[in-house]
Amino acid sequence: MAKLKTGRHTSAIKAWRKSEKLASKNRGVKIKIRDITKDFLALTAKKDLENTQKLLPKAYSLLDKAAKKGTLHWKTAARKKARLAARVAAIVKNPSVK
Repeated sequence: MAKLKTGRHTSAIKAWRKSEKLASKNRGVKIKIRDITKDFLALTAKKDLENTQKLLPKAYSLLDKAAKKGTLHWKTAARKKARLAARVAAIVKNPSVK
């Protein structure tokens, strides 16, 4: 295709449009991860083991899917999962006052 009046090539415009869509999708996934992590941390602060263990697989699933699609690096996802698991382990080890 020929250049547009703006002087930019149409392929550049299409690439920009595509990058905006992907960035929006990635932003949504990261927000979901942040929200579920925040809920998880609130439950661990209360030492609510039952609900924490119910939420853990959901958090793992979101992190794994984000890593699979390339939204997060796989090592970042693994690190976040390890930290969540460590919080659960700390509650199991010392289930003091709720």
